Amino acid sequence: MQKRSFTREGVSGGASRVRRRALLGLVVLVALMVLAGALAYFTRGTRTEPNPASHVPSSPTAPAPTVSASASAGPKDGAASLPGPPSTHDPIAYAKAAAVVLWSYDTRSYSQPELVAGLHRWLTPEGSYADADSVDRLVPSPLLWGRMADSGQFATATADEALFPDTFTRALQADPGAIKQAYIYAVTVTGKQSISWNGAPQGGAEDRSSTLAVQCRPDRPCALVGVLPTVSP
Repeated sequence: MQKRSFTREGVSGGASRVRRRALLGLVVLVALMVLAGALAYFTRGTRTEPNPASHVPSSPTAPAPTVSASASAGPKDGAASLPGPPSTHDPIAYAKAAAVVLWSYDTRSYSQPELVAGLHRWLTPEGSYADADSVDRLVPSPLLWGRMADSGQFATATADEALFPDTFTRALQADPGAIKQAYIYAVTVTGKQSISWNGAPQGGAEDRSSTLAVQCRPDRPCALVGVLPTVSP
């Protein structure tokens, strides 16, 4: 009977194939973790949102116009007018509502700390997943907020489209059961933001986009986990 010979090259090739399969599985898992936030804390990075400082006017002269966007408080309404999270189990619908709130503000109606507190109401109560810092980074600093308030600056926003990023979808298809640990979905929202201030007419709308992580457990309404530092298509 002829004996089969096992060479070093054969063993090495088999080990390489095993390593490649393991690496592929790891890449899929990491993609799901980074985009959905299901098993790990969000990657820190420089946010890509426009800087509100670039819109601070130098010489306000007249009363500000009335806010028209549904997610932004009107003049003199106070912090109580900050919108609360909707009761929904649809991550797409929740992400669109959250994006509008994150892109809107009104320095005439509430303080910077009140806005931060209002946005935190949208976060998941699960402390191991909630990334409040990613939300706070979207809010102007107290010093900048004061300058903006001097000119009565406010912003309104709309969310036109929301979808699951391709990377998240592919990772979920590769491992459908992974979502069941934390039920966190990555959603990319696109829309528009308009910024105005005292003495300035309603300006043209600028395009905005953000990728949000939204938790939607079967037994309770959706909640915001955080905002990814980069937008995922």
